[in-house]
Amino acid sequence: MKAGIMKALVLHGPNLNLLHRRDPALYGTSSLADIDEPLRKEALALDFELSIHQSAREGEIIELLHAGIGEVEGALLNPGAYAHTSRAIADAIEAVGYPVVEVHLSNIHAREDWRRVSVTAERCRGLISGFGANSYVLGLHALANIVRR
Repeated sequence: MKAGIMKALVLHGPNLNLLHRRDPALYGTSSLADIDEPLRKEALALDFELSIHQSAREGEIIELLHAGIGEVEGALLNPGAYAHTSRAIADAIEAVGYPVVEVHLSNIHAREDWRRVSVTAERCRGLISGFGANSYVLGLHALANIVRR
């Protein structure tokens, strides 16, 4: 069981920087900053320090995962559409050796057929989807439970 302040990555994938503009009926009207602010507050309550990044580039997401080796206890990852296509991100998740929890704002299992399969989640410790911005907070709680065991 780990004690004290722990570090975690939060990785927002492609198009998440456009949340306040993109399909509000599906994703809501919150911006990425609106998601990050309460997440940071919750992290403090759980004794986590967060390093938050957003990238539309698959290679940069992989490099950020790699950079966490030996630096973080775990990561929250919203890979966006890469969840359904990126074997490279899935391989990186498997290789880094720390737990990764995948999160999605929408319920990917209630969407188009192609969105119902997440190749990245296959390598994660768990998947939380469908709770809007709260998916991140729930994911952080799950990650805290995993790393404290």
